[in-house]
Amino acid sequence: MGTRESLADKAYKQLEEMIVTLQLEPGAVLAELELGERLQIGRTPIREALHRLAREGLVMILPRKGILVIEINPSKQLLLLEVRRELERLMARTAAVRSTDAERKEFRRIAKGMQQAAGKNDDVKFMRHDSELNILIAQASHNEYAARAIQAIQGLSRRFWYVHYKQAADMPLCARLHAELAQRIADGDATGAAKASDRLVDYVEDFTRLAFNPRIAA
Repeated sequence: MGTRESLADKAYKQLEEMIVTLQLEPGAVLAELELGERLQIGRTPIREALHRLAREGLVMILPRKGILVIEINPSKQLLLLEVRRELERLMARTAAVRSTDAERKEFRRIAKGMQQAAGKNDDVKFMRHDSELNILIAQASHNEYAARAIQAIQGLSRRFWYVHYKQAADMPLCARLHAELAQRIADGDATGAAKASDRLVDYVEDFTRLAFNPRIAA
C-alpha cells in the first residue's frame, strides 16, 4: 500500500509540474497509458494522480475519451485570489504562532534566498523558493484543513504566473514580498505576517490585472 501511494504522489508531482510549466498545454487531451509510459509509472498511480489533479481544477476526466488539460480562464483568476487571500492570511498568522524552531530556521533560509533572488533578478531561484515557501507555510500552520484547501488552488496560481510573469511581473519586488512574509513568520510576528501576506496578494492582484490588460500600466 505504501509503495502505491508513494508512486501516486510521485506521479502527481511530475504531472502537476508538467501542467504548470506548460509541458502539457491547455486544451491537450491526454491518455493514461501514454502518461504512464512517459513517466515510467504504472497505470493505477497515474489514475490516482489524475483524479487529484481533477479535484484541483487542472484537468478534466472525459469518460472513454481521455484527460483534458483545462484551459486558463482569466475571468476566474481574480475569484481564485479572493479565496487565496483569506486562506494565506490565516495560514501566515497561524504559522507565525505555531512554527517549530526547525521551521523558523527554514523560513529564515527562504527569506535570505528570496532576497538573493531579488538582488540578482533570478527567476529560477525565485520559483524554487516560492514552491518551498508554499509547502512550509502549509506545514507550519499546523492546520490540515487550510493546507488542503490552499493546495487546491496553488497549481492554478503557479500556472498563471508561469504564463505571464515575463511580460507582466516585477520579479524582484515579488521576491522581496515573499522574503518579508517568510521573515515575519520566522520572527513569530503574527500581525506582521498577516499584513505581509495581504501585501503579497495585493501585488499578485495587480499583476493579474496587468496580465489581462497591459494598457492599465500606462
